[in-house]
Amino acid sequence: MDALKGKEPHSYKNFTKYLALQSTFHYVCNTNYEKALYNGASAPFKKPLQVMKIENAQVQMRKGILEYCILHIISRGEIYASEILDELIDAKIMVVEGTLYPLLTRLKNAELLEYKWVESASGPPRKYYVLTDLGKEFLKGLGETWETLSSSVNKIVAKPTKH
Repeated sequence: MDALKGKEPHSYKNFTKYLALQSTFHYVCNTNYEKALYNGASAPFKKPLQVMKIENAQVQMRKGILEYCILHIISRGEIYASEILDELIDAKIMVVEGTLYPLLTRLKNAELLEYKWVESASGPPRKYYVLTDLGKEFLKGLGETWETLSSSVNKIVAKPTKH
């Protein structure tokens, strides 16, 4: 624990930094290379500190286009949140309902969309979303970016391997 010597937290402000350092030190010293590293041997450290998982990459890719997809769905006309969710689930873009509502609130707070309450014959009033003029411009910009990005990715993916 020499790496932590003198780094004990003396205030609440330093506590999280101390925990992060302690956690990193503990992880490194508990790898397969522990003895070589901690005893000062010159073995190279080849094991990455964080193993990348395909699921994490897939989630990040979906998150990156979720806002664009939601705005595009709303751009077609007034729509209820559960209809947006159904379309996203059907397209396999999103499967967690708890993700949609905070995102809709964030988009509303950014003045990209607005909602109105509509009375329902079979229950409480429903909130229907529509794009604002700013939302339409924002969507147009995202659409242009998507076209460029999509074209670029397809160009890279379409190239044959050299083997």
